[in-house]
Amino acid sequence: MEMTINAADVERMLADARGTGARDLDEILDRAEGLRGLSPKDVAALLTTDSEEHISRMFRVSGEIKEKIYGERVVMFAPLYVSDYCVNRCAYCGYACGNEFTRRRLTMDEIRKEAEILERMGHKRLALEAGEDPVNCPIEYILEAIRTIYDMKAGSGEIRRVNVNIAATTEENYKKLHDIGIGTYILFQETYHEPAYTALHEAGPKRDFRYHLTAFDRAMRSGIDDVGGGVLFGLHDWRFEVLGLMLHNRHLDETYGAGFHTISMPRLCHAQGMDMSRYEILSDGDFKRVVATIRIAVPYTGMIISTRESPDMRKELIRLGISQVSGGSSVEVGGYASREDGGEQFEVADRRPAIDVLRWLMDEELVPSFCTACYRKGRTGDRFMSLAKSGNIKNVCLPNALMTLCEYMMDYGDERFRAQASGIIEKNISKIASDKMRALTRENIDRIKGGERDLFV
Repeated sequence: MEMTINAADVERMLADARGTGARDLDEILDRAEGLRGLSPKDVAALLTTDSEEHISRMFRVSGEIKEKIYGERVVMFAPLYVSDYCVNRCAYCGYACGNEFTRRRLTMDEIRKEAEILERMGHKRLALEAGEDPVNCPIEYILEAIRTIYDMKAGSGEIRRVNVNIAATTEENYKKLHDIGIGTYILFQETYHEPAYTALHEAGPKRDFRYHLTAFDRAMRSGIDDVGGGVLFGLHDWRFEVLGLMLHNRHLDETYGAGFHTISMPRLCHAQGMDMSRYEILSDGDFKRVVATIRIAVPYTGMIISTRESPDMRKELIRLGISQVSGGSSVEVGGYASREDGGEQFEVADRRPAIDVLRWLMDEELVPSFCTACYRKGRTGDRFMSLAKSGNIKNVCLPNALMTLCEYMMDYGDERFRAQASGIIEKNISKIASDKMRALTRENIDRIKGGERDLFV
C-alpha cells in the first residue's frame, strides 16, 4: 500500500489533541525520555499544547535525547547544484519556470571543478541538487554527474557519499540511482496539505500531489533503503506539517522496515519571483518547537539544517536536535567556482567558509564529522535503524567522527586549527565506552597522522 494522507483527518487529529491534560503530557514526555519515540497521537498533543511548562520540558527532553544518541557529533555536508532548468512553476522557488534569468546546466568538466573545490574544502558528503526538466536535465545527465563526482579526486580529497535531491521519478529511474551507488534519496514534500500544495504548484509535473507523495514508495521498492524527507516550513500550518511528516515516517517504517533516514528542516525564506506577503513565516520560537518535537518523536532519525538559518539559530537548533549541518555552501549552479551573486534558489543566511563553521563548532565543544562509514559498510535502512535503536550505533559513530576530523586537520588545517582539533579529539576519545574501540581509534588516528586515509569501523 502506498502513502496516502487526508487533510481533514490530520486536522481532526490536531483538533482532538487540543486541551490534552497535564498528566497526559507528562506521560508522553516520560515515554519520550526512554528513547522509544512517539505515536502520531502523542505528537499531536505536543504540537497543540499551550503549556509553557511542557514546552520548556520538551526543549529539555529533546536536548537530552540529542546528547544520548548523537553526543557531541555534528555531520558535515555541502549541496552541489548542477542545473537550474525547471519546468515547474512553484510559487515559493527561485527556479520556477516563470522566473527570468539565464539558466545553466553544468558540463562534466564544470562538475569536476565544483567537486574539486568541495574536496579541497574537506567535504566528503554532497547533496546533489537539480531542478526538474526532462529535456535539459534527464536522469542520464544526473547519473553521469554522480559518476563524475565519485571519480573526481583532488589530492587526498574525495567525495565518498553523494546524496541526491531531485524530483519525484519512476521506479525504473530510482533503480538506476540505486545501482550507481547513491547515498540517501532526498525529497521535500513541501507541504502535506493537499489544497495548499495544489495552490502553490501552479504548473508542471510537480503539481501532481499524489505522485509526489508516493515517490518514497517507488524509491524503496526499487532498492533505495535510505530516504530523507522534509517540508518547507511556512507554506502551511507548522503543526499540520510536523504531523504529516510523522504519519509519512510511520507508513515507511511499517511498510518497508525503516522510516526516514534524515529529515531536513528548511524554513521558508525569500527567493526570486516570490510574494512573501502570502506566507506566514514561522517565528524562531515556533521553529524551535518544530525541531524539538521531531527530535522527540523520531530520536534515531538524522535532522538537517542548512545555511538558510543564521549562525545563532543553527547553534540553538543543534542543541535541540539537529545532527547534520552544511558548511561553506553555495546554492547557485556553478557557485563554488564563481561565488557570484544571482541565480540562487533561495537566500542564504550563513555565508561563512566551511573551515570557519568547523572552528565555530569546535568552539562549542562539538565534534565535526565527515563520516560516511555506515553507508559504505552496509549499515543502511532497517539495518541502520536496528543498530541505532539497540544503542550500539554510537560505538562506531564517535570513533569514525574523530578519525575523519583527524583527516581534515592533517589535510586542511593550519597550526591553530590542528591544536584545536587535537584537543577535541583527545577529549572525546576518552568518551568511547569500549576499551577495544578506544584503542583501535587511537591506533587509526596515529596511522592517519602517518599519512593513511579513509580508515573507519
